[in-house]
Amino acid sequence: MGVTRLLKKVLPQQRRDRKEIIASLDDRSFYRAKHQCPSCSAHIEEEELAAHLFVCPQCGYHFRISGPERIKMLLDGGSFVELASEVLSGNPIAFPGYEDKLLTAEDKSRVDEAVTVGYGMIQQRPVAIAAMSFHYMGGSMGSVVGERIARCLMHAVERKTPAIICTASGGARMQEGIYSLMQMAKTSHMLALMAKEGLPVFVVLTDPTTGGVTASFAMLGDVIIAEPKALIGFAGPRVIEGTIKQKLPEGFQRAEFLVEKGFVDCVVPRKSLRETLIFLIDTHQKGGRGKS
Repeated sequence: MGVTRLLKKVLPQQRRDRKEIIASLDDRSFYRAKHQCPSCSAHIEEEELAAHLFVCPQCGYHFRISGPERIKMLLDGGSFVELASEVLSGNPIAFPGYEDKLLTAEDKSRVDEAVTVGYGMIQQRPVAIAAMSFHYMGGSMGSVVGERIARCLMHAVERKTPAIICTASGGARMQEGIYSLMQMAKTSHMLALMAKEGLPVFVVLTDPTTGGVTASFAMLGDVIIAEPKALIGFAGPRVIEGTIKQKLPEGFQRAEFLVEKGFVDCVVPRKSLRETLIFLIDTHQKGGRGKS
């Protein structure tokens, strides 16, 4: 309760007028980037790329997508109800220029924070869901990201539903200092509460998932899924090489490498992700995870 009261002082509850952002979520021009595949350099038409769920039809490269787009791909049409949209970032440590950075991030990403949370149905199965947007300040986790994820998981606890968390982050948001680091403990606590209640959490690691997000809720799911070739780790490979003065193995910190080492349960292509999650939900609910 103490943290909640503190956040109420820190975070503005008045939602800014962002109707143009919501209206533009269906505007595919956000993903243009010339639509040249970073992997095979193929030029892909907008409609073709969208039809393939923003996966290159030539080489299978998975383009980065926003949280709202991912939610649309996973949930039944029209079933999503957003939560905590009124919780927006303030400037808790008076970091110079932070407010301007937030506005610029909104304009570029067309989302109002690095995570979108809510609940809905996946093949008529109720689920809580949180999906991160790397395009918004590198998907960095500040106090709003932590609070939104916490509220999402609390909704799952109250409704006794499973939860899906899709990650995409560069780590903690330095502009919020210790308030950002606090979110690692908060989100981890909420996953522990889900475990206590016997409610499964399925985490989908997307490119990239690093830093404080990896060191907290991203690796605490009951089943950890990764998209193909997603970069997953704490520190970046260049930082590690500079520290240990050694060349890292090929594919280090990529999804397939982590599956081999046991850090990730499976790698699932985007086109199969919805069906995989439905299977996992059914398996866990029928088998009964049970309270710990």
